[in-house]
Amino acid sequence: MKSITIKGSKRESVGKVATKALRNAGMVPCVIYGGENPIHFSAEEKAFKNLVFTPNVYTASIDVDGQKIPAILQDIQFHPVTDKILHVDFYQLFDDKEITMNIPVKLTGTSPGVLSGGALRFTNRKLKVKALPANLPDFITADISGLKIGNKLFVTSLHNDDYTFMHPDNTVVVQVRTSRNATVSADVEEETTEAAE
Repeated sequence: MKSITIKGSKRESVGKVATKALRNAGMVPCVIYGGENPIHFSAEEKAFKNLVFTPNVYTASIDVDGQKIPAILQDIQFHPVTDKILHVDFYQLFDDKEITMNIPVKLTGTSPGVLSGGALRFTNRKLKVKALPANLPDFITADISGLKIGNKLFVTSLHNDDYTFMHPDNTVVVQVRTSRNATVSADVEEETTEAAE
């Protein structure tokens, strides 16, 4: 999985006054959990742009005063009116510890059902997987080239040895449903066949 570097500085004081002063200076207060002790630091708000405002998922390499800590974004708080980032929580990664993350699903192929006028319903655009950090994929590929009208693609079809899906086996990732267009075209075909006879 791709990683984004965020440069930060350790926070000496973590009270409300210090936090407000940081935000006024365009900095975001952050915490990294998961290690022996939480690490409090601050970073420029623009440093989070590529990590937060994207459909892709990345790990983060947090550079706190020269010490690089691999982590994932765990929680983020936005201002209810301005949408400014108020606070970010990270979780430290360890090579030998599995973690759970939501990974985007990427569709490949062309569905015969959609070509026949069916409607594609992409119900699960992200799937929760558990894996070692090194085995986390950038995205999960779902091939829809076998889906006809009425067919569903279940999470079990996407099995991978590198990671485990944290969903029930009957979870539908994508399906092709009948639409009005599909029904109309089917009726027209029947009428044409009857007329030919």
